[in-house]
Amino acid sequence: MTTPLARKVDGKKFLWNGGTYESAAAAQEVMEGYAKDGFEVQMFEEDGHYLVYSRRVAMAQSAG
Repeated sequence: MTTPLARKVDGKKFLWNGGTYESAAAAQEVMEGYAKDGFEVQMFEEDGHYLVYSRRVAMAQSAG
């Protein structure tokens, strides 16, 4: 299986976390952890495995 390292969803780039999960529930658990840390997450099913992709928009820092 050749897994893409990045995917675009609605024009947004998501990066694969490198893990493969046997069930949607296992992937969902990982996704919830990323979401708590402020990431947007997507799950994809490929060849009977579940893949988690995430992205986080960098916040602009104020000069000060």
